[in-house]
Amino acid sequence: MFGLILAGGSGSRLWPLSRELYPKQLINIQNSESLLQATFERLLECMPDSNIISMTGVKHVSNVRYQLSKLCDNPVILSEPISKNTAPAIALAAKFIIEKYNIDPVILTVPSDHLISDTKKFAETVRSGENIAERGYIVTFGIKPSYPETGYGYIDISDTHIERGFKVNKFVEKPDSKLAEKYVEAGNYFWNSGIFMFKASVLLEELAKYSPEIYSCLANFDFSESEEIPFTEFDKMPNISIDYAVMEKSDKIALLKLETDWKDLGSWKSVYDVHPKDKDGNVKIGHILDEGSRNSLMYSSSKLVATIGLEDTVIVETEDAVLACKSDRTQDVKKIFDILKKQNDNTHLIHKTVYRPWGYYTVLAQGNGFLTKMIQVNPGQKLSVQSHNHRSEHWVVLEGTAKVVLEGKELILSPGHSVDIPVKAIHSLQNPYENVVKVIEVQKGDLLIEEDIIRYEDMYGRV
Repeated sequence: MFGLILAGGSGSRLWPLSRELYPKQLINIQNSESLLQATFERLLECMPDSNIISMTGVKHVSNVRYQLSKLCDNPVILSEPISKNTAPAIALAAKFIIEKYNIDPVILTVPSDHLISDTKKFAETVRSGENIAERGYIVTFGIKPSYPETGYGYIDISDTHIERGFKVNKFVEKPDSKLAEKYVEAGNYFWNSGIFMFKASVLLEELAKYSPEIYSCLANFDFSESEEIPFTEFDKMPNISIDYAVMEKSDKIALLKLETDWKDLGSWKSVYDVHPKDKDGNVKIGHILDEGSRNSLMYSSSKLVATIGLEDTVIVETEDAVLACKSDRTQDVKKIFDILKKQNDNTHLIHKTVYRPWGYYTVLAQGNGFLTKMIQVNPGQKLSVQSHNHRSEHWVVLEGTAKVVLEGKELILSPGHSVDIPVKAIHSLQNPYENVVKVIEVQKGDLLIEEDIIRYEDMYGRV
């Protein structure tokens, strides 16, 4: 069996904690590990790490590789040049596996934002699904609904058994509250978890039948010698989900009930659901001071958040944004995210504090032609050897001892010392010592963006 982790989403419904360049799958929401890492470890119950493939966007590759390298030596990562939804991603992964490994295995496809604690039961259900997939069915794993959720799609099953599963009648869109209540009362509807399993060849056959525009594009990709997905070819793919492309049309769909605990951490309501509550039904994360609130979620990442008399409310604070909404409106957070994106407001794109394999940086101030950061480099880590075409930099060491490589020369700087990095100069900031290094960086130039980095050497594989 092979596994495919879909890790390319932007996590817009978990804004402002989730941002486009550092989305929810990379964040530690409940445990000490990220959702992506938890997903990878869950698949290890079913297959070796060499059989797990992660599909992500080009902007997330370095962070995905860094996180997964903590769990295995050589994670297999495919990079989408742009987002084209799940159908092109899954289709390319199936073709990649067939051509790269010269086999036709069963593939388990999972999102990277699920929370499942009982991984043993998850693995047992997957093994049951493998038997059904080997018979030529596309298996979807359904969740028995516990309440009328309007944020999930539903699946209507028939009475026809396929081993431990059921033949699927139809997929239905996310319903309104009244229709969701009817589905729950009917008893034959399941939530669509977005977890699928199929033989690679079966999926490609169904794509040829029901989504020929995707299938015809596959001929333009050759994975026999390269793992690269060329932008010019990938851009020809339609932007469509696997549900629309195949699942809603095929007559080979079987549903297997997922016999384990399951949460889709797709909204702040789901975050509220998975955390322990106090005696008043509140979830408090971070520096919270509350008086008389009930059944509410309060999340603070950096500041004191004081609340009084809230009821069924969500409050989320980050360094540069605050979200406040009723608990039953958390699905609408995506609308705010989309508005910010249309307005070119960077609050949808990136946090003020951005984590990197070597540490993190926090944007302190920015304006016309300048940007100021505080950079922390952890012990034993170093930034890539790089240059910039559009900006100069001035570094001042605040804490620790910094090793600076500038045009081939090494400089050792203690607190209070500084160095200028001219435009196009090849340089690196390093910390070979036991204590953290903190540096103030002042950028000056006409284009102050992260894309203005040309890397020559990098210990994290980002060259």
